[in-house]
Amino acid sequence: MRPLFLAVFVALPPISFALPRPIHAQDVYVRVSPDVKTGTEGKTQFPTIQMAMDHHPFAGIGPDGKPGRVYIQIAPGVYHERVIVTQNHTNITLVGMGKSPSDVVITNSLNARQAGGTFFTETVEINGSGFEADNITFENTAGNTGQAVAVADRADRSVFKNCRFLGHQDTLFADYGRQFYIDSYIEGGVDFIFGNAAAVFDHDVIHSNGPGYLTAQSRTSPDQTTGYVILDSKVTSGVAQALAADPELAHHHGDTIVLGRPWRPYARVIFMHTWLPVDVIAGGWSAWGRTPGTPLAYYAEYDDYGPGANPSARVPWSHQLSAAQALQYMPDAFLAGNDHWNPIAASNALP
Repeated sequence: MRPLFLAVFVALPPISFALPRPIHAQDVYVRVSPDVKTGTEGKTQFPTIQMAMDHHPFAGIGPDGKPGRVYIQIAPGVYHERVIVTQNHTNITLVGMGKSPSDVVITNSLNARQAGGTFFTETVEINGSGFEADNITFENTAGNTGQAVAVADRADRSVFKNCRFLGHQDTLFADYGRQFYIDSYIEGGVDFIFGNAAAVFDHDVIHSNGPGYLTAQSRTSPDQTTGYVILDSKVTSGVAQALAADPELAHHHGDTIVLGRPWRPYARVIFMHTWLPVDVIAGGWSAWGRTPGTPLAYYAEYDDYGPGANPSARVPWSHQLSAAQALQYMPDAFLAGNDHWNPIAASNALP
């Protein structure tokens, strides 16, 4: 078992503006900072992240024929804005230039009732492939008021390193393509990791700030290669504190944590080498009452530990994997795809 590394709680050394990745002529670097007043100071300095997204120079093609990357270096501050990365903005890297993810916060407050539906609430929406983010907090402050998304990611080959995702219901919409979350912190109460991406959560902290469901994966057929893998991570619980502050929560979501429920019939979620708290329901998983007989969802665990790890009590239609079966869900295998993408190498290249 690899040792659990909770980088999100560790003070990091100051990050230099000089990124360790080799600089190629085709790469572009722009700066976002509150001290840039108008955005007209030049083509590479902007006061808001969205202005940088809209007006940055595009990267070129290098001598090796590979496309360059746009690095948007964000100075410490709280950015009250919504950010949309469109499909034509590929290979974007957002880098928080603070000492920790809490120094650069992208925040908004919008729930489904206000916005006209869940899929209009996101603080940050990502559609361009090859997106990366490092050392940033993504936040939706609507609280326990219904669906309120912090990040909606519908892009292939996304990497989030040392980031925080803060919300309550539907915090992270991991919905399309291959996605890799490493050394990060994800917080919510109900279905707060949901969608139909192929996503691996590696060495993350997944914090439940109330009773409810950690995942609501939405695979629609058994031949889809999508699903969520939670690997070498830690699930933490704030259920007791939440119920003490608002006892009515128990009437809606009980007083426990459920590892997942199937938003669509063939949902797939695997927890491996992950610490589980005592608040995890003994059965582990919910069928959501939508499928007759044995549910079609594929829910599995391998070598989980902690007071909430209880293989003998799990629902009979879930799975306990062997070491050989678990290998197919490691990041380099599960996210490789036809282009042999290496998400670990991509994350190691970030600051």
